[in-house]
Amino acid sequence: MRPFSFVHVADLHLGYEQYNLAARRDDFDQAFHEVVEKTIELKPEFMVIAGDLFHHARPLNLTLERAIQNFKRLKEAGIQVLAVDGSHDAAPNVITGTILNPLDTAGLVYYLPRHEKACWKNESCYVYGIPNFRTRQRTETELPVFYDMKKPSPHLDMFNIFVFHMILEIPEILKGRPETMAEASPQCVPDGFDYYAGGHLHTPWQFPFKGALLVYSGSTETVSYEDAKTQKGFYHIEVNQTGEPEIDRIGLETPRLFKILERDCTGYPPQKVVELAAEMIKEADEPGAVLIPVLKGTLPAESTRREIDLAKIRGAAQKALIVRPFVSMMEKGIPEETIRSIFEGEMKDLKTKSYEYFMQFFKQRHKDRDAERNARLALNLIQLLTKGDEEKARTLLEETLNEN
Repeated sequence: MRPFSFVHVADLHLGYEQYNLAARRDDFDQAFHEVVEKTIELKPEFMVIAGDLFHHARPLNLTLERAIQNFKRLKEAGIQVLAVDGSHDAAPNVITGTILNPLDTAGLVYYLPRHEKACWKNESCYVYGIPNFRTRQRTETELPVFYDMKKPSPHLDMFNIFVFHMILEIPEILKGRPETMAEASPQCVPDGFDYYAGGHLHTPWQFPFKGALLVYSGSTETVSYEDAKTQKGFYHIEVNQTGEPEIDRIGLETPRLFKILERDCTGYPPQKVVELAAEMIKEADEPGAVLIPVLKGTLPAESTRREIDLAKIRGAAQKALIVRPFVSMMEKGIPEETIRSIFEGEMKDLKTKSYEYFMQFFKQRHKDRDAERNARLALNLIQLLTKGDEEKARTLLEETLNEN
């Protein structure tokens, strides 16, 4: 086998205007620009993008233009780009398809699932990629159909790469994470490959898998504060003449600085919580940084999260790009007598009772109008999930978040 090398990157989320800031959208573009710069220096034969190239299925023209400029640089350097779609840039419907299709037609990206056998190969390497189906139910239903149409066929005399964008149900991956994150069982992934190039997990991760290696490259910028502490980057893999891969982590220097400031405020009244948070912000204030004060603990009786002055916390910084408080403090809850008054006595329709309970719950935290909206949302989600309609529940949540 002729030695060669390739780059594995994922979760670029180009176009993500995080916190509604154009500066954050530019950050994601800048991270990709650095990936391209470093890739050209490494001179691999090809780049694998394991999904979520874009944050939206229909990116802004500016985002698309910048991506095209970077892909043109890779093409001019003789580096082929092989990609699959992720949960964010998956095709929104069967009519329009994913934005990766026109990029494929333009010769800038080779969108693996689109091609006849969902693969690309040369004399040393076979690369096979599957589309993203967004939910576990759809994955387990539609992926076997995809395999029937475009059968994976790893070659014994080549180095074989399987490209996908989903979190597999593996205990080591799910440790410390909710089990609902798993989108497919390991049985959904075929045997016979030498390198399984994954996307969707924002922290880099390597693990022995099916006699080979399962690798998630992690994100190139901070998508959520949970992955802020992880160094952003991608992998460069060199394969020798015997087919043995050597993996090197390539760190990025451009991602914006995030500072996670955690504080247990148990027992403090809302006003004191605000004072403590403001002190943390002033101490951590730094030009251009994103500050995330995470306030934990339990509030005193009869105190609510609504009383925590978030505007005052945000205003404590003078140099940071933005302050985004995350309040996870518990309240004492709805009094037992209130719950009993709703669910005991003359039996009423369960839907009505549930709505009354949600109203009481949300009124402790929100104004009446917002409490009513959230109560109806909770009720609708329960009904959809009870019917097993996870796709509609997810769509409803996404629409609500976009509205907010």
